[in-house]
Amino acid sequence: MSMEKESEKTYALTCHEGAKRVDSYLAHSLKELSRSRVQGLIRDGMVSVDGRIERKAAHALSGGARVVVTLPPPAPSHIEAEEIALDVRFEDAHLLVINKPPGMVVHPGAGQRKGTLAAALLHHCRGQLSGIGGVERPGIVHRLDKDTSGLLIAAKTDAAHGRLSADLKARRIHRHYLAVVRGVPARGEGTIDAPIGRHPTHRTAMAVVESGRRAVTHYAIREVLGDASLLGITLETGRTHQIRVHMNHIGHPVLGDPVYGLGRLPKGSRKKSRSNQQNLIERQALHAHRLVFRHPIDGDERELMAELPADFLGLLERLRA
Repeated sequence: MSMEKESEKTYALTCHEGAKRVDSYLAHSLKELSRSRVQGLIRDGMVSVDGRIERKAAHALSGGARVVVTLPPPAPSHIEAEEIALDVRFEDAHLLVINKPPGMVVHPGAGQRKGTLAAALLHHCRGQLSGIGGVERPGIVHRLDKDTSGLLIAAKTDAAHGRLSADLKARRIHRHYLAVVRGVPARGEGTIDAPIGRHPTHRTAMAVVESGRRAVTHYAIREVLGDASLLGITLETGRTHQIRVHMNHIGHPVLGDPVYGLGRLPKGSRKKSRSNQQNLIERQALHAHRLVFRHPIDGDERELMAELPADFLGLLERLRA
């Protein structure tokens, strides 16, 4: 049962079976809330069991326990809406899919507060965005690095956001990328299963480290371009900088990557000056070109495509030449 008051939402449920963790029970019962979201509500004292505030996510429920969850109204965003043109590939009352250009930051950070996708979304949607991502990430379901182009989902409602986040975690949202990498992998296709965590010495970068979280990337060669390759890449997990870190880890960094690749051309591929090499592409050659997901409300499958941007096409033309 759901009751609303002053933009709050309250859910009252009765657990009919015993020995269930309160967080897993709520995440299963309220599909619009992810388990991490439920755990945050528990920590904030927004969940009660049989009339008493429960702050332990692992609390075991007994049969007949009455659980009440209160969702506070979304905190006001600290981001100022900005009128920035967006390439919208799909939109309805629940969500929208954007083809993000290279160079656009998804949400504000220490290095950039203006000109972000989040600010553009606030203007485009007139403030109608999910608050689950927090005041700095309204509506953002998943992100792309600043210089990675391509398709990205944003949610307009908490219900859509919660279900999309759950699908992302359950690997029901399929993200397909195209990348140009240095060299040619020895096998036509392969899987990289290597944990990713914070780099031990460069704290702003990521690396393959034993203490990291499991990360799985699948790749297949689409085209050999001399001493470079065009790869099709799919993600099984979604760690920060995952593709860039994994491709560097196996010795085939993404061309143009300023952190994990540096060089703009494969070593020895052409005798060009360093400045000419860097003019091939001014960012990592990585593009999220295909997105397949289940609509969080009507359940229908959606498949969207985004063509390669001009700088990526230019890189391919030069390498083919």
